[in-house]
Amino acid sequence: MRLYECDHCGQTIHFDNRSCVNCGYRLAFVPEMLAMHALVEDEGEGTWHLVAEPAHRVRLCANAAMDVCNWTVLADDPHPFCPACRHNRLVPDASTEAGLNQWRRISQAQRHLFYSLLCWNLPRTNREEDPEGGLVFDFLVDEVKEDGTVVPAMTGHEDGLIAIRAAEADDATREQVRALMNEPYRTMLGHFRHEIGHYMWDKLVRDGGRLDEFRSVFGDESLDYAGALRRNYEQGPLPDWQEFFISTYASTHPWEDFAETFAHYLHIVDTLETARSYGMSIEPQQHEELAVEVAFNPYSAWSAGQLVSAWVPFSVALNSLHRSMGVPDLYPFILTTVVVGKLEFVHRLIRDRQG
Repeated sequence: MRLYECDHCGQTIHFDNRSCVNCGYRLAFVPEMLAMHALVEDEGEGTWHLVAEPAHRVRLCANAAMDVCNWTVLADDPHPFCPACRHNRLVPDASTEAGLNQWRRISQAQRHLFYSLLCWNLPRTNREEDPEGGLVFDFLVDEVKEDGTVVPAMTGHEDGLIAIRAAEADDATREQVRALMNEPYRTMLGHFRHEIGHYMWDKLVRDGGRLDEFRSVFGDESLDYAGALRRNYEQGPLPDWQEFFISTYASTHPWEDFAETFAHYLHIVDTLETARSYGMSIEPQQHEELAVEVAFNPYSAWSAGQLVSAWVPFSVALNSLHRSMGVPDLYPFILTTVVVGKLEFVHRLIRDRQG
């Protein structure tokens, strides 16, 4: 994620800011410009204009009223919600403090996902445009039975519908699940990136005529999906899974392998963009093999190999910093040659989409 500057005073600002701490101007992310901008309200019109471009008029996303979203909508767009929020169907109960806080944390991760989708102009039709397979989100609450037993809502994807368990917006709940599932990494943003991977498989692989190429890299997705998941939970992954897959869950079925790989591609690209924006470089003395600088735009990388060559040294350094603080590794995964080949497949899908 990039750093930005306030159009009014030049103060450094961030993707989630709502106002400038220096000059007090209202800030918002303007999706069609892929940038944060300072705004001035148009008197009596319910619209705003950009300080940098007064002729560019916008409205705040309808969810800004509850401080859920800091994105804008074009002034002449009839839709009340921004390009991210307009895909939501079921949201947490904003009338309760707990529900509103969950929604705010969920929305933060969702906007981060949509930033990447917008950067690459990836498919994101809604249900009005595509009633059968348009992208829509349900943020589901857990079911509480009469005896107090909690039935967790399920996170998953089916035909463009992405369901996210709202309770996992709470750190304690999500960490409990992560430990129970013996996972090295589990975040709300990770859920979004994984589930959108399933949607992108539908749009870019299945509907994009890339099935043969996909099968040569990931395997035959026509294998029994339910049976594959059942075997994984009953028997666990193969002993040598790490040589071929980015995670144990990726080893269950080609669909999950693709979704996990897609999610990691987004992890790597977006984190490298952040490193580049901060001017970060690594020059360890007497360890020149770990020296690296992100001297390219990760969102326009020419290959997955270029990304991985920068990412591996950065992830080693970041993991070392985390260990120095006594916290888990930031990126507890290994990128083998086979996994990099799968990342390259995802890279080609995205680059071909951009033409």
